[in-house]
Amino acid sequence: MIELLSSNLPLLAGFVFILGLLFGSFFNVVIHRLPKMLQREWQATATEILKEADCTISCPETKQDEKYNLVSPRSACPKCGHKITALENIPVISWLFLRGKCRSCKTPISFRYPFVELLTAITFATCAYYFGFSWLLVFAIIFTSFLIVGSFIDYDHKILPDQLTLPLVWLGLSSYLFIKPDALQLSFASSLESAVIGALCGYLVLWSIYWLFKLITGKEGMGHGDFKLLAAIGAFVGVKMLPLVIILSTVTGAVLGIISMIVTKKGRDHTIPFGPFLAIAGWITLIWGEPLTQLYMSWLQP
Repeated sequence: MIELLSSNLPLLAGFVFILGLLFGSFFNVVIHRLPKMLQREWQATATEILKEADCTISCPETKQDEKYNLVSPRSACPKCGHKITALENIPVISWLFLRGKCRSCKTPISFRYPFVELLTAITFATCAYYFGFSWLLVFAIIFTSFLIVGSFIDYDHKILPDQLTLPLVWLGLSSYLFIKPDALQLSFASSLESAVIGALCGYLVLWSIYWLFKLITGKEGMGHGDFKLLAAIGAFVGVKMLPLVIILSTVTGAVLGIISMIVTKKGRDHTIPFGPFLAIAGWITLIWGEPLTQLYMSWLQP
């Protein structure tokens, strides 16, 4: 099977596409539950601190389920509590078969669930087509996975959890323990040195912009999670590709931000998380960074 996948690129892309659908279904669970798990953890920690600081402070216990993590309890309809069966949890197909509604109470099921599954499958297959059967593909898929989950959590809650960004930084740096130098493609950092400098510069660029904006306006223009996400992207693509990531994320953020204001009819005071735009730019740079750079340079030449 391994030999067949390594020698047949269309078959590999198809296999990874199906794998992406399955992973996308799990990512929906992570996107929904991880913020709640973090909130429960923060509330428990805050309660402990208050109790230790002053025993006279009333610290009502936060109501917690007996067990709540990424695998327990079983997924259920938030309205009627209907437990989702295995047949109702087939990526994309189940949503289409159920016509986007709960089987029990007919409450609409958001289109975002199959969208995340398809997005994951398409991006995974693209990575397979571009990198082939290699360690590069493994790390590209891991990179893509973290970006997808982080983007949707940031969009929903305006947070980029350290549980996602910090491991991604270390994964980017550690990838050079598995990838042979002669196997590296230019979309990945060309060396461990480039990856380390890319991570440092990625963090410092947004950190500097954050403090400059805060000193001028007295407001916070972005979250600290954005610094760490760009550091992680820099660890994967290297310092030479960071300018492209910044340009792409800025342009993407400006265009989609304007569209969002027009569609939602909200003013400029409406905050839009920057993480998803960094993720889009980082993924595009990993896949097509070198061709885009060459195209841009050709435009500059007379």
